[in-house]
Amino acid sequence: MQSCKSPPWILLSLRSSQRSFAQPVVFLNKAKRHHVLLVIKERTMQHIIPSIGLGTFRLKDQVVIDSVRTGLELGYRHIDTAQIYGNEVEVGEAIAASGVPRGELFVTTKIWTDNLAGDKLIPSLKDSLAKLKLEQVDLTLIHWPSPGDAVPVAEYMQALLEARNAGLTGAIGISNFTIRHMREAIAAVGAEAIATNQVEIHPFLQNRAVAAFAREHGIHVTAYMPLAYGKVMQDPVIARIADRLRATPAQVALAWSLRQGYAVIPSSTRRANLEANLRAASLALTDDDMAAIAALDANERIANPEGIAPAWD
Repeated sequence: MQSCKSPPWILLSLRSSQRSFAQPVVFLNKAKRHHVLLVIKERTMQHIIPSIGLGTFRLKDQVVIDSVRTGLELGYRHIDTAQIYGNEVEVGEAIAASGVPRGELFVTTKIWTDNLAGDKLIPSLKDSLAKLKLEQVDLTLIHWPSPGDAVPVAEYMQALLEARNAGLTGAIGISNFTIRHMREAIAAVGAEAIATNQVEIHPFLQNRAVAAFAREHGIHVTAYMPLAYGKVMQDPVIARIADRLRATPAQVALAWSLRQGYAVIPSSTRRANLEANLRAASLALTDDDMAAIAALDANERIANPEGIAPAWD
């Protein structure tokens, strides 16, 4: 399998294209590396997001600094954090020390449920920006729908749109939204304003109904926990595919998500794993491979926090 230091890119554009985001456009840049563009509707601006990002969930202190620093050295350009992760300061430190020009980075953070009220969301985002040492993040997500719908979807989506209009974030999106919550978000700000729905997707939880609804409405999907916390490494079906392709099981699982048009945000603290995950973009799965992995769906959800998670589809 050929190495690809530069990750593929997803073009979030929404003006003018009639192409479905499920139909990637492959082109060669000046360095002759393949990049994948997925065209998505966006009313006011373009954003480019690497389809393989670096997740930072559960990484703290020097561990997250080292992970982000190593990732940036290897070519990652999308860094995913969140208010509740408690690592925005360290992520900001790693970014600042990396020397990577800000214009080459795509930084995502997420608004925690305590900050969803209309008068709290923007101040909390400004606090995140201060911690990250950034004037603007590229993407801000609502991390979870308000537990018990205590805060109406329309209230926090409109506040998030206001934050975008104020220049605090380049794009806005959602995370862990069910079909019902997506409908309400669309009613509040329009599907064209929602850059992505970041949800748990891996071979054992394929979230097909949510992904299909998002696709139907032109909303991109980002897969978190794409390796199911390492479970993909023990699955015999994935292992057989990996052996045939001379790849790792993690690369196979990531390639499976990428081929479906999802962005992925795996995390790791090991340089070898970070580097190998990037190379998943160049792994070609057959239709039979895709079907075999599709058959592994067992609705095995990992992220299901009591008192926070909605009623899932």
